[in-house]
Amino acid sequence: MSEAKTILDPCCGTRMFWFDPQNPAVLFGDVRDETVSVTDRSHGREDGERVLSVSPDLTMDFRAMDFADGAFKLVVFDPPHLVRAGPRSWLAAKYGKLSTDWRDDLRRGFAECFRVLADEGVLIFKWNETQIKVGEILALTDQQPLFGHKSGKRADTHWICFMKRAASHGAKQ
Repeated sequence: MSEAKTILDPCCGTRMFWFDPQNPAVLFGDVRDETVSVTDRSHGREDGERVLSVSPDLTMDFRAMDFADGAFKLVVFDPPHLVRAGPRSWLAAKYGKLSTDWRDDLRRGFAECFRVLADEGVLIFKWNETQIKVGEILALTDQQPLFGHKSGKRADTHWICFMKRAASHGAKQ
């Protein structure tokens, strides 16, 4: 019998920030299941070709997940953060692209991530604010973050930690 999946990454993409992208405790999900080839001459290959593979354990939509309430101890939420990107661009292929209804999509995504998170569970949220400021995104959830950290060359990427409080602790559910 396989180890129970206690961690959920519903927007895993290429699993690029995981130290172990095959971690048996993690259920890797994504709406995409594809291998794409795009042109990007910025990374040294003469022909400019870059191949990217998104292969989740389970194809899923982070806005409507088919899991029981409280099913995971840890949720890593790294949704697409681009609203402007060419249809065949490397960035769109690597990170995904938000729809025109991105506010509703992310509001629903936060709600679903907190729904499937166990009481006292932790949600790690990753956001790059090159196109949309992190404050606009945090306004889409009623949950309060505990702490965060900026990273990246221009400190545009935010790693933010939440903990889901049990209903008896007064958290909004």
